[in-house]
Amino acid sequence: MKLSDRKKQILKIVVNDYIKTAQPVSSKQISDKYMTDLSSATVRAELAQLEELGYLTHVHTSSGRVPSKDAYKLYVDELMSRGKLTVKELSFIKEQFRKQTSDIESVVKNTVKIISELTDYTSLAYSTMSKEDKILNVKIFRFKPTVALLLIVTENTLIRDKVIRIPEDMTDEEVENANEIINRMFTGKSFGEVLTYSDKIESEFIEFREIFERIIEVLEDYVSSSSGSLFLEGEDKIMNHPEYSDVEKVKNFLSVVNSKEKVVDLLGENKNNIEISIKIGSEDDSIPKDCSLVTASYSAGGVNIGSYGVIGPIRMDYQKVVSVLEGVGKILEEMLKDE
Repeated sequence: MKLSDRKKQILKIVVNDYIKTAQPVSSKQISDKYMTDLSSATVRAELAQLEELGYLTHVHTSSGRVPSKDAYKLYVDELMSRGKLTVKELSFIKEQFRKQTSDIESVVKNTVKIISELTDYTSLAYSTMSKEDKILNVKIFRFKPTVALLLIVTENTLIRDKVIRIPEDMTDEEVENANEIINRMFTGKSFGEVLTYSDKIESEFIEFREIFERIIEVLEDYVSSSSGSLFLEGEDKIMNHPEYSDVEKVKNFLSVVNSKEKVVDLLGENKNNIEISIKIGSEDDSIPKDCSLVTASYSAGGVNIGSYGVIGPIRMDYQKVVSVLEGVGKILEEMLKDE
């Protein structure tokens, strides 16, 4: 059944009010505070029909109504107004990001702190290594006759503290020449391209074959071992919400957010830049049935490098969460692009 504009307006009021107060909403509240042109009896009749349609429920016969999962779904799909961060909140985000280094994981770790601080929910992020990440520079620093330190700078990260062996009879000038050739061949290429075509470009390194092979080994090891990093912030904030006064509910929630495998699966579902994905409740136990998950992904230079989001009670302030994720995402991507 298609809802009338009046039913949608009433349902939106119920959801918004319940999100703010965690208290059932009565017909008298709606007619007195929000729809003064309607009588309490008229609103009551509309609430009863919305309940019959499955959008509302109530705890006690005489109590007001509370939204069902279907109500929240309709709310985020059609009824929710677009939120906007305040000037103070935007300034806070930018100030926090200004303190960061160019290391991608440090930036992502701070991102979850910012999101949790602004939403008062548990926030999470998953940073991944992409084979599409392009190499910007390679540096070989010789510090022993047969040992050199290798630094590889990419668009999104810095591979450092890697030691490679070099021929003892190589002169310092030859090491520099090898470095120049490697930069000429690798710069602008992704990890995937370098590894895929390593056999073809090896002919360019006949004179410096050993160094070339050691660098390829470092890249292969990095790609195969980079399963990603998971960051969580504000796990205890779930207890700020009255739905989680039950210890068993808290334990169930923490068992999910503290499982890297579960969280990575949840965050991995969203691959569309800052496009927001909202999952309300769960039919498959991927998240607690009384929780919602709001996620987005972030990228740098057009390369998707991870996802971030908020998990909390179904009675979540979706408007606030979406505005924070969009605002943080845009500022984060601008910063990554500049870096």
